[in-house]
Amino acid sequence: MGTLTNGRTTIPYDNWTAPRLDWRKAGRTDLDPILKDCVILAAAPPAHDHPHHSIPDGTRMIAISDDKDPAAPVLFMSRVEISTFFDGVIAGEFDEFRASADELEAAAADTTA
Repeated sequence: MGTLTNGRTTIPYDNWTAPRLDWRKAGRTDLDPILKDCVILAAAPPAHDHPHHSIPDGTRMIAISDDKDPAAPVLFMSRVEISTFFDGVIAGEFDEFRASADELEAAAADTTA
């Protein structure tokens, strides 16, 4: 069994397509009760027989999924790929995809109802 943490609380959690991983979600989310509302990341086993030539065996990988469904698809990205993406997020290249203040407020109201 793996775990899910937001940095304050840790609970048992498994995604059946990638079992026994220790998942992390944003610290701004709550885990008690479990609010299924977040993208989650986990350190994954190193790549082995990856279908893309740019991912040689032994490449350190990150798993990405959605915690609303323990059977949700899991994407595996190299740490280089995820780092490049994070750099773009930090640089504001994806700001157009952020929720508006109204959307965040509505989501918060839905979780407390």
